[in-house]
Amino acid sequence: MKNLTEKIFYVGTNDTDTILFENQYQLKNGVTYNSYVIKDEKIAVLDSVDNCKSQEWLKNLDEVLDGKVPDFFIISHMESDHAGSVDLFVEKFPETKIVGNAKTFQYLFQFFPQLQEKIGDDKKIVVKENDILEVGSHKLNFIMAPLVHWPEVMVCYESSTNILFSADAFGTFDIPQNLIARTHSEATGWDDEARRYFINIVGKYGAQVQTLLTKASSLELKMIAPLHGPILAKNLDHYIKLYDTWSSYKSEESGTVVAFSSLHGNTKKVAEFAAKVLEESGSKVELFDLATSDIAEVTSKSFKYDKLILATATYDAGLMPCMQDFLYHLKIKNYSNKKVALIQNGTWGPLAAKLMKEQLDTMKNICIAEKIVTIKSSMSEQNKTEIKELIKELLAM
Repeated sequence: MKNLTEKIFYVGTNDTDTILFENQYQLKNGVTYNSYVIKDEKIAVLDSVDNCKSQEWLKNLDEVLDGKVPDFFIISHMESDHAGSVDLFVEKFPETKIVGNAKTFQYLFQFFPQLQEKIGDDKKIVVKENDILEVGSHKLNFIMAPLVHWPEVMVCYESSTNILFSADAFGTFDIPQNLIARTHSEATGWDDEARRYFINIVGKYGAQVQTLLTKASSLELKMIAPLHGPILAKNLDHYIKLYDTWSSYKSEESGTVVAFSSLHGNTKKVAEFAAKVLEESGSKVELFDLATSDIAEVTSKSFKYDKLILATATYDAGLMPCMQDFLYHLKIKNYSNKKVALIQNGTWGPLAAKLMKEQLDTMKNICIAEKIVTIKSSMSEQNKTEIKELIKELLAM
């Protein structure tokens, strides 16, 4: 097992078998379920793992505990990828006290009704904001983080080592090459995978994340230990700044996502032409076919940049399903503060731009270019001129 410090151990697991996280987000290189043990005068275990990795986690625990029984088991988040093995832990260590807040225990008994008989009041430690659990020289200060991203979430700060056990905050998809990232280069790929994780998992709750960041701003931090991805031990300002940007719905940099859906390739050619014009203007651009791209990646990149071009054909007097789905993802993740241009294609009765605008108008502070380009079946020379004018307007907004 790997040590965070002399007395804090990592006992988490890697999952390379699950294809879809929460049965919807692609796992390109797996995911970690992070769990920790503090061995001091008393022993505390922080969180469990998904039940698909229960046996491996219990084996890791046995190796670190070396025959000893934990005094405390802390549950920071009841989602099944972290609390999926709680029942097995209670069965193995029935005398260990379970630490959580009031909602933790409500959800615990909803997931595991059979544990109500095994976890009586004498086995429960119910904590609230700023309560401290002493494990010897290590002291855990509990900070409530409701809706980051479930109502019962809490994080805890260990004051002697300045480690923030941050629950899902600062988590990421992917299995890191270096579990403890002591340089930024050791967290290669963190920005993109953490953004994809944040926007799609936590992104709706930006205001709540801002509240947590405010609480954490008074703490001296040397390490952030999340429930997914690498443990961050250097350049913490970089990660905190990104979290502030994402949760306040600001753009990281100037650039354009061109997202399109195309029936037979004609709208694809339009989108490719628009991307080429943007590149020639010196603008950073990323092009996505919504029918084949990872929708979570397109969504996260649309938050990264300040501009978006949507190009789609009218389909059954509506939008193509993949474009409809993309707009739905943007809306539920609080897409805000962006500049958008619209291109529609329709051999007859084009309606796509009108329908896209109706959905964009329900989002906050979305500035839509006045000019709309309409393609009739295939792109004409006149259309190329119109697209150039549209992009000129978009870049000037």
